[in-house]
Amino acid sequence: MYLTLKEFMSHFTHMETRFQNLFYLEKALSRLNIISKQQQTAIPNSSHINLVIPQSNGYDAEFCWSGQEYELVVDPSFWEQSYPIQDFVDRIAQKYAGEVAIGESQKIGFQPVKYQQNSDGSNTLVLERWNSNK
Repeated sequence: MYLTLKEFMSHFTHMETRFQNLFYLEKALSRLNIISKQQQTAIPNSSHINLVIPQSNGYDAEFCWSGQEYELVVDPSFWEQSYPIQDFVDRIAQKYAGEVAIGESQKIGFQPVKYQQNSDGSNTLVLERWNSNK
């Protein structure tokens, strides 16, 4: 997964991701038991939904829509998740990829038969589609 860190004077870090679909991002977070909540954001001539990941210290992490993808916006000094930021994003990216594969395959008639995490950290996804034109 390609990531870019941008540090701003506010000490917030913006991590570019390849997460472009809110539905699949929410499913990936849910699979990892990461609680998130939608937050409507309005700017002139535009409105979009960001995902907030609450933290007990009040310094929430947020996936913000950049116009092209969801960027993870965090203040690293107040990071409270159980993994370092890069590992956190990598885990989400792996689940996100699986959700995209399943969801987009279902649109063309495939059904997931098996989805498992292997001991090496990779995932196995088996899909099937029955041909009803016999």
